[in-house]
Amino acid sequence: MKKIYLYARFQRFWHWMQAFIIFSLLITGLEVHGLFNLMGYETAFHVHNLFAWGLASFILLAFFWYITTGDFRQYLTEGNLLEKIMMQARYYLIGIFKNEPHPFKKNEISRLNPLQRITYLMLTLVGLPLQIIFGFAYYYFNELVAAGMNPGWIEPIALIHTFLAYMLVGFVIMHIYMTTTGHTPTSNIKAMITGWEEVEE
Repeated sequence: MKKIYLYARFQRFWHWMQAFIIFSLLITGLEVHGLFNLMGYETAFHVHNLFAWGLASFILLAFFWYITTGDFRQYLTEGNLLEKIMMQARYYLIGIFKNEPHPFKKNEISRLNPLQRITYLMLTLVGLPLQIIFGFAYYYFNELVAAGMNPGWIEPIALIHTFLAYMLVGFVIMHIYMTTTGHTPTSNIKAMITGWEEVEE
C-alpha cells in the first residue's frame, strides 16, 4: 500500500457542504410534507428554499472550479465505457464478497471508477438540476401561472419534485454504504477528511 493525496481542499469542502445542504433539504422537505414537526411548517418551508438557493450556488461554483482547474478530466473515460461499468457493477455485486481485487485502481489522475463517474455525472448534470428546477417551479408557481402557465400543472410539478427527492434519498443511502467498501470500512471517509488515502501500488 502507498499513501497518495487524492482530494484537494476544495473537493473536500464541496463534498461536505453538499452533504450538509442535501441533508438539510431532505429534513426540511420531509417536514413540509408533514412527516414530522421539528421547526414548524413555515420555518421549514423558508429554510428549505434558502438551502435550495445554496445548492444551486454551490453547483455553479463547482462547475467553475472543475472547468478552470481541469479537474473535469476525472470524468472522462477511455475505451468501452459500458464494458467498464459492467466490470465495476459485477465487482460490487459479486467480486467484493469474494475478496477479488478491485478492477480499477485509484490514483492521482483517476480517483473515480467508471460507475462512480457516470453516477456522479448524472446526479450533477441531470438529477440535482431537475430537482432544483421543479422545486423553484413549485415555489414560484403563482408567478408562473400569472405569466401564462396552466394551473393544472401544480400537481405533476409537486409529484416530480417529491419523486426526485426520494431518488436522492436512495442515492444517499447507497453512497453511505459504498463508503464502507474501501480497504477498511472507514478509509474512504478518512480520505475525504484528510485528502490522503492508502491505495494499492
